[in-house]
Amino acid sequence: MKPLAPEDQQLERIKLSIVVPCYNEEQTLEACVSDVLAIQDAGLEVELIVVDDCSKDQSLKVAQPSLDCVPGMILLHHERNQGKGAALRTGIAAATGQFVAIQDADREYDPRDLVRLLVPLRLGEADVVLGSRFLSSGYHRVLYYWHSVGNRFLTTLSNMLTDLNLTDMETCYKVFRREVIQSIQIEENRFGFEPEIVAKIAQKRLRVYEMGISYRGRTYAEGKKIGMKDGWRALYCILKYNLPQVPLPIQFLFYSFIGGVCAAVNLAIFLLLHNSGIDLSVSAIIAFFLAAALNYYLSILLIFRHKAKWRTFTEVLIFLGVITIVGLVDMYLTRWLVSISFSPWLAKLIATAFGLILNFAGRRFIVFPEASRPDWKPQNPRGDGH
Repeated sequence: MKPLAPEDQQLERIKLSIVVPCYNEEQTLEACVSDVLAIQDAGLEVELIVVDDCSKDQSLKVAQPSLDCVPGMILLHHERNQGKGAALRTGIAAATGQFVAIQDADREYDPRDLVRLLVPLRLGEADVVLGSRFLSSGYHRVLYYWHSVGNRFLTTLSNMLTDLNLTDMETCYKVFRREVIQSIQIEENRFGFEPEIVAKIAQKRLRVYEMGISYRGRTYAEGKKIGMKDGWRALYCILKYNLPQVPLPIQFLFYSFIGGVCAAVNLAIFLLLHNSGIDLSVSAIIAFFLAAALNYYLSILLIFRHKAKWRTFTEVLIFLGVITIVGLVDMYLTRWLVSISFSPWLAKLIATAFGLILNFAGRRFIVFPEASRPDWKPQNPRGDGH
């Protein structure tokens, strides 16, 4: 570990709360605790918070003896396994230090790097500091090429939507000012915590820094837990937690995909009903409202924030009002186009495309209105504090 610069060595003593989520880590937990405690010095007090997520092995018993010899250590336990995000939610709520860091129990990350990550926070220049496995000139164990490809893809997509330029969104090492992380509602229970928390700190327009760290990745035989389903969940979380507040053109681009799927459903249902002998107007109305229901479900699943302004009942009423208006426009436009010699399928296609724009506008500005993002928090001059 490189020594701190002289100016950094004169910083006042602070307390760092280190949250260690633990699930079946009996082989590494004791050494992890020792590694974490070893970074304490005259200027740094460590508050160790271990959260056992209902481990099936002896992890909880391994952690118990440390309570007697580690002053201020907090050991928490979940009665049922909930996931890393849930363990972090529990541990972060218990933190009392000025700063809060996350430390996996598997020893892939070196706690000595946390001392360097703290520097921008202690100087009052940062609100959040991330440790990047792809920036460091330190040692790295070389493993799993396709994991690194997936990581870069997820980081790039996250950056596109958050307007950050991170190199490692999925890193475990994230250090926060305590009031920042405790002000964020953590919703994800598993590994979706990483994209969720990055999205939410970006939406707060905080001062985010990134520094290189070392990394000793382990194999699945050694206990690595993250898998393909977590990658898909991360992709979903990037969309879910970012799309409600991205710039309008980007939001419309993603909505157009959902709208296109729903438009295809609309057209297919209309043709099925109309070709079955059902009246043109009735076919158009039924097809529209079924497609609108699918559109609403996919929109709140991916793009818009449910109950962004209205309570559920009011939101549903406003939604019904919007789709009723758009439905009438859809019906009369379809009938008018057919009356001037357009074929039914082409008339419906044109009306559906027009409805796509009206639907997006109604949802974005009336049903699920969101305040625009604030400006990025300004950088304080060195030494001015928070």
